[in-house]
Amino acid sequence: MDGTLQPNEGKLLTITTDFGLFARYPVKTKVVNSGDSLTALLDEYVRPHIQQGDTLIMSEKIVAISQGRAFPVSEIKISRLAKFLVKFVTKSPYGIGIGSEATMELAVREVGRVKIVFAAIVAALGKVVGKRGLFYVICGAKARAIDGPCDYTLPPYNNYAKLAPDKPNEVAAVLAAHIGLDVVVIDANDLGVNVLGKSRPDLDDKFAEQVFADNPLAQGSQQTPIAIVRRSYD
Repeated sequence: MDGTLQPNEGKLLTITTDFGLFARYPVKTKVVNSGDSLTALLDEYVRPHIQQGDTLIMSEKIVAISQGRAFPVSEIKISRLAKFLVKFVTKSPYGIGIGSEATMELAVREVGRVKIVFAAIVAALGKVVGKRGLFYVICGAKARAIDGPCDYTLPPYNNYAKLAPDKPNEVAAVLAAHIGLDVVVIDANDLGVNVLGKSRPDLDDKFAEQVFADNPLAQGSQQTPIAIVRRSYD
């Protein structure tokens, strides 16, 4: 066990999965800003703790922020379409998602007006027959990963809305080549896990989904956007 890294409050260090028992070591970093180097971030905060065979699982938020894909809400001009569509979004206690005018506007821009209107119509029809989640089936992971400010978000991003990271598979591959470990980029909250990018196409999505089933990086101000995942024999 790495004694310098401890699980976040209320979270367990280890979890049992179909792949075996694994420890998840949260790594606390500085607040990431637009233009920051993720390879430098790994060198400073992660490399001192890794072992051969570890896997790095990284929050998509720091990837998106480093790419300049997070924007002050006050600077996002809201279209009439976004103002209309947001009225029909089911609000969740686990994050804003596209449930604000600002994040819906980002979704309109990212997905396109025609596709997002079509998705909204299909989603509305799906609710009538008891099928939910069709909006994201059509719009894809990029729409699902859009998020906005919450009370527990670290400043200054408690006043920002953000897009999904750009080319997350390529980002994961570059980081993996640099650090010498597999890297997975995920969108996780207390409702579930979505794999957005991975350094190798043959990495099983179910591994990250099961290892992060209880969201060990948490949703608050822990400032731990990266987890070192290590097989445990305890």
